[in-house]
Amino acid sequence: MGLLKEFKAFAMRGNVVDLAVALIIGAEFGKIVSSLVSDIIMPPIGQLMSGLSFANLYYALDGETYENIAAAKAAGAPLFTYGNFIQAIVNFVIVAFAVFMIIKAMNAAKRKKEDEAPATPPPTPEDIMLLREIRDSLKK
Repeated sequence: MGLLKEFKAFAMRGNVVDLAVALIIGAEFGKIVSSLVSDIIMPPIGQLMSGLSFANLYYALDGETYENIAAAKAAGAPLFTYGNFIQAIVNFVIVAFAVFMIIKAMNAAKRKKEDEAPATPPPTPEDIMLLREIRDSLKK
């Protein structure tokens, strides 16, 4: 029974719950970025490259020529799908840039908060300290 309580205490700690929430949001953010890349960014890039679709870039390792990637997969051909790799690189760059911008904004907010924090008061001058000592000794 002690092990169950210990596990519950561990699982309900703030850091674990925060990590779980971040993981879920991160997974969904990855889907959004994938859609952004494949549905919004890559089609214009492909259009600029004479209608080329990166998803259809592949090399059949068996040396055969296929009409398209679906036909090659249906034939069971081993494929080197470098178009998917290019798309994964673009996904990574976008995610890395988005994370960079989030961290940059957080650091700027943290710096602003630190700047707004009250400054530590200057040390009491020595003559004031001496006067306080005299006052305290006269009170005694």
